[in-house]
This record gives sequence, structure tokens and C-alpha cells, in this order.
Amino acid sequence: MQTRFERNVVDTIACDALIVAAFEEGAPKTGAGCDAQIQGLYESGECSGKKDELALLHAPQGLAAKRLLVAGCGKRESFDAPALRRTVAAAVRHLKGKSIRNIAFALDGSLQSDATAAAAVEGAILGDYEPDQLKTDKEKDGKRVDTFALAAPGSEPALEAAYARGVVLAESQNFTRDLVNAPANLMTPTRLAEHARAMAADAGLECEVLDREKMHGLGMGSLLGVAQGSAEPPVLILVKYRPEKAAGSDHLGLVGKGVTFDTGGISIKPSEGMEKMKYDMAGGAAVLGAMRAIAGLKPSIAVTALVPAVENMPGSKAQRPGDIVTTMNGKTVEVLNTDAEGRLILIDAFAYAQKQLGCTHMVDAATLTSSIVVALGHVHSGAFTNNQALLDRLFAVARAQGENMWQMPLDDDYKEQLKSAFADLPNIGTRWGGSITAAYFLKEFADPTPWVHLDIAGTAWLEEAKPHMAKGPTGVCVRSFAELALGWK
Repeated sequence: MQTRFERNVVDTIACDALIVAAFEEGAPKTGAGCDAQIQGLYESGECSGKKDELALLHAPQGLAAKRLLVAGCGKRESFDAPALRRTVAAAVRHLKGKSIRNIAFALDGSLQSDATAAAAVEGAILGDYEPDQLKTDKEKDGKRVDTFALAAPGSEPALEAAYARGVVLAESQNFTRDLVNAPANLMTPTRLAEHARAMAADAGLECEVLDREKMHGLGMGSLLGVAQGSAEPPVLILVKYRPEKAAGSDHLGLVGKGVTFDTGGISIKPSEGMEKMKYDMAGGAAVLGAMRAIAGLKPSIAVTALVPAVENMPGSKAQRPGDIVTTMNGKTVEVLNTDAEGRLILIDAFAYAQKQLGCTHMVDAATLTSSIVVALGHVHSGAFTNNQALLDRLFAVARAQGENMWQMPLDDDYKEQLKSAFADLPNIGTRWGGSITAAYFLKEFADPTPWVHLDIAGTAWLEEAKPHMAKGPTGVCVRSFAELALGWK
């Protein structure tokens, strides 16, 4: 889908369908001859402006557009940029389902802001996404969008810059969704590294990939232990952004779990739903997508993405329950459950970020525990921290981006569950508070660096399609991470 920015007035926009936002307070006014028709929709009860309500007018009077889609947005007082993003995404998906290929959205003066301009084009790009890259007959139904125009009559130049930022963010999020959606036979750790290298080369970033031998030399016994049951070699992917003029000495490390397929290892998972475990590298894909966006947006802070990438398989050389591994920072871990592998690869990446790169702040994203899904469902990512100021900074940009995060406790009392008679720590606690003890385990290796952990097990994958988004990978965290770097001061 091609996108463009226009400053044309509404009645001159030539397209197959023009979308206008409508609110419960009354019918929208376009200033064209179709206003009477829109008012008629309200009077007949076909449209009331309620959230998610869509009403399509054919041959609207006084418009160059062939159709007019009136998109309900609810009450104006509670409407914001994230709501607009969802509205535009739902409208684009609705029109796409009707084989309407050339679409425009009218951002009228009362809605115009940098945030809404970015959100509108993000909604269109994200809504257009389908997880059908490997289907061979997808062109048969002709349901695709060729062009999307954001029409903002009388707008200032800054609005077009915001639109351009939205394009970068949304395309980067879809890049992440493509990575997560790829099946595990096509997205091994080596293939993920190849995608990272290609993205970095296109974006002007530096990419380095550490192989098994280099990681062994660094003492990454925890990461290598997870990988030893698979014929696929592990890698640690490093993608680096260095600004031309850094505003200070801060260095942000974005760490993403990159388990390209997770059987659970010797502690094998049930077969039902295991096919979805290709998504266990969604955290790694998110930080790579964020780096793609960061390269285009050019913040003033140094940022490095670290993706420890492995397969967790039950091969003849696989790690066993009861094994003890030595981590890069020297601590020993007793592996009580080989299906608690994500934390084992993250902690060696933390050590590399701290010791080798000098990261002053770290944020990680990981599909870490099913416990967080029990606690928060598929609505919020669980957030844990050892530094409230860093979490508050992340929450501020996440709210603006409409990415829901909920702070979880990390009290020292939970450490009582992490005791081993044979090693410094076990890799799991009891069944109670599993997402919290997993986060506390990570904290033992993140301290004293300011750090935030996001458990995205419930938000990285959409089980069923919604009006604004296709089933499958969501690309959660990409926009928030990019905006976190962009707003760093």
C-alpha cells in the first residue's frame, strides 16, 4: 500500500472511498453537498457516531470521492490519538473487505495535531496488514488497498512531518510482525540474524552477530545451555545506533528474547497450541523493529538492540532439569525447568550490555510467562522495574501510543522463592506469582543498571482478528521503544 499526504479540501479528493470521523454529539460537517446525506443517516438511526460504527454512502453529493465512509468515534471528549489509530485501522479493513483500493481519510481542522496525523497513517498501515505472506492464492479475491491518502486541508508543514514519522513507525511495526509471523523452519536463529543484518544495512545501522564460539569465550553458559539441544546454532544479535551528536552519555540497551521456537526442551510443552511457539521471539523482533524506526527518526541517544536467539529443543544433547550453568557475570543457576528458558538467555545478554557495551539503561521485552496472561489477559503487558523513573518515562510514551502496560510488584519478599541448595539461584520459583518471580530472577542480573522488563506473552499475539487488526502478531512495543529513544533528554 502506498501512502501520501494531501492538503486538498475534502470535496476535491478523488478516491474510491473517503473516510470522515463522526461523533455522538452530532453529524460531522464536511462543507460539501454530502452534509445533508450524513445528517439523514443520523436522523434515520443508521449512524449515531458511536464507537466502531461504520456507515457507507455511495455517490455522495458534492464529493469527488465515489463513496463516503462515516466512521463512529464515540464521544469527542474521550477521543484521542490512540482511538483515532484504531478507528482508521478498522475503517481501512472494512473497506478492504469490500475490494475498495484507493482510500483517503479527512483529518479536519478540529482534529489536526501532530499526534493525530501520525496516528491516522499508522492506523491505515497497521490495519492493512495481513499475515498471509505464504499464501499462493491471495490475489484471487482482489481484496487489497493500493493507496491511502491523509488529507489535512489548511494544515501546517509540521503536520506532514508527523505523518512521515507515523509512516516510519507503522512500517517498522509491520516489519516486526513479519518476523514473528514467519514459521520456525524459515525463521531460525541464523535466519533472524540475516534479517537483522539486511535491515541494518538498509537503515544505516551497525550489526554484529556473535556465534557460539564467541559466546563460549565470553562465558555465556546460561544462553548456550538453552541452545545445546538444537541442531540450529545460537547467535547473539547486536544492532547499534549512534547519533551524530549525542545529547549526553546515556546509552539505552533494548534487549529482546529471541527463542525462534520453544518446545519447552526436556520439560516439554503440551502439543496443543505448540505451533504458536514460533512467536516466542516476538520480543527480539520488537527491538529490531524499534531499531529500524530509530534509524529513521534519529534520536539523540545511543541505542543498542541485543537479541539472544536460540531454539529450545529436546535433542540428545539437551539441557536437563537439575543442570547447573554458569552465567557471563559469574553467578550459577540451577535449571529446575527447561521451559523457563527465556530468562536464561536474557541474563547473559544483560551482562553483555553492561560489561561490553556500557549500557546505562536497559529495557527488555519477552514472551516470558503464561502467568502474566492469567494475571492481565491479552490487554496489558506486564511491566516490572528496579527504577521507577525509567518506568514512568516508558509509561508516558506507551500511553501516547496506545500500548497498554500495567505495573506489577517486585517486592523483595518474592526472592524467598528463588533459593537453591546447589547454586546461587534456581531458574523458577513456586507456581504462585510466576511472572513476578521470573522478573525477580531477571532483576538479580539487571541490578544496579536502571531496568524495565516487559512480559508481552499476552499481547504479542492476537488469537482472533479484531475490526482494527488481523489475527496473529501485533508488533507490540515497537512504537513505544522508538518514542522512548526519540524523547530521551
